[in-house]
Amino acid sequence: MRREDRFEYRKARPNRFASRMHGETVAIVLDSDIASVFRSPEPVNSLLRSGINALPKRAKA
Repeated sequence: MRREDRFEYRKARPNRFASRMHGETVAIVLDSDIASVFRSPEPVNSLLRSGINALPKRAKA
């Protein structure tokens, strides 16, 4: 592993997804097989909320 990365600013491009991120949004990368099941963020969030609601109360952060 290199001690430091040398970022080449000449090759930098604007983040094409930045406009989708509002407030305290966190970006998470899904594996391609999982991402292929979902067409938009809404069903992913719904499924995650279902899983969170199924957790015992003391396990929630």
